Order: sequence, then structure tokens, then C-alpha cells
Amino acid sequence: MQEHMRTAMIFMNFAVIFYSIGVFVEKYQLTLKWWHVIVFWLGFVCDSIGTHAMGQMVGGMFQYNFHSITGAIALFLMLFHVIWATWVMIKDNLALKQKFHKFSIVVWGIWLIPMVTGIIFKMIG
Repeated sequence: MQEHMRTAMIFMNFAVIFYSIGVFVEKYQLTLKWWHVIVFWLGFVCDSIGTHAMGQMVGGMFQYNFHSITGAIALFLMLFHVIWATWVMIKDNLALKQKFHKFSIVVWGIWLIPMVTGIIFKMIG
């Protein structure tokens, strides 16, 4: 149990670092670049590993609570986001690259909900 918690914490922290760097540097640079896509993929992989570790802590069963439901939504949004980012780069359309950051910020904001609530729920409960 303790090992799963440690794994979850490490990988979720890496996820927030990678994903935040990707989103905010992309927004600052005003265009999507391949290295942003790589950082998004790293964030998604770290989030997936952290989520899996958390699932192992509760016996591998999905828990129907606010944190789990918003976490699942956020993980699916991240997957959609990173696949779309990859597609935009493959299409090599400048207009799509320059507008992409608007969607990134929205996904990042939604993704933060389970991240923050997980911390809060752990602290109070």
C-alpha cells in the first residue's frame, strides 16, 4: 500500500510538471511545437502510471466518487489533447498550431480539478 502511494505521488508530481510546462510554454510561444507534444505525452504517461498506482491502492476497482470520476474525465481529456496535438503537428497547419494553446489551457484547468481535490481529500481525510 505504501509503495503504491509513493509511486502515485512521484508520477503525479512529474505529470503536473510536464503537463504544466508543455501548456504554459506553448501558450507563451504562441504556437505548438514538437517538443511540446513530447512533453504532453510524458505528462500523460506519468499521469497514467500515477492513476494506475492509485487504483492499486483501492484494490484495482473504480471508485464512484468525485475524485475518481473527475480523474477519469481528466485522463481521457489528456489523451484526446495529446492525440490532437500530435495530429496538428503531423498536419503542419500554422493556423491550427497557433490556436491550439486555447484548448490546452482548458484541458489543463479541468485536469487540475482531480489533482487539487486529491491533495485536499488526502489532507482532510
